[in-house]
Amino acid sequence: MTNFIPIVPLDIIVYPDEILTLRLTDPKHTQLIRDCYEEQKQFGIPLFHEEQIREYGTLAGILTIGKEQADGTLEVRIKGQQVFRMLEEVKNLPEKPYSGAIVSYPENDKMKVHPNLSKLIHDEVKRLYTLLNIENRMPDEKQEWSSYDIAHKLGLTREQEYDLLSIFNEVQRMEYLRRYFNSIMPEVDDLDILKSRINLN
Repeated sequence: MTNFIPIVPLDIIVYPDEILTLRLTDPKHTQLIRDCYEEQKQFGIPLFHEEQIREYGTLAGILTIGKEQADGTLEVRIKGQQVFRMLEEVKNLPEKPYSGAIVSYPENDKMKVHPNLSKLIHDEVKRLYTLLNIENRMPDEKQEWSSYDIAHKLGLTREQEYDLLSIFNEVQRMEYLRRYFNSIMPEVDDLDILKSRINLN
């Protein structure tokens, strides 16, 4: 299925089912949010990184919006819906200051992961948090959770977050995280950098 959506390119990754708050200052983006909220429409957040809009992003629904601040900042609470692939950017919309895109929606397996693999990843994250001496923010290992639930808690780089977004099978996403742990655990010298990335999220 393909359709047209308005887009807000940002240097962030939003995962399906993730809830977060955006603080937007660009007038064209705040106008897009107001339009989508009034019309009960969703919008897309493709990754804008290193001066380039990437192919994949996440469709988002608006939960609440705050009052626009004196400096033009608009706070909006959103929830990620599903991953899209951008087929074509539409930069000029009739009577609108923002842009949009024609997108498709890859089939995405969001099943909960096998319990053994889930426990393995959970134990690795706990060990990492212990090494970094930071608060454990992982879901309880007895609960069902997916790679999307923990991706922002692991200190991934933006490119690694994007790599995970572009994988459409849950077992493969968990395997990506497992390989990530295997690669970072020996890098003790970089733990301060890793800690700062985790705390930023």
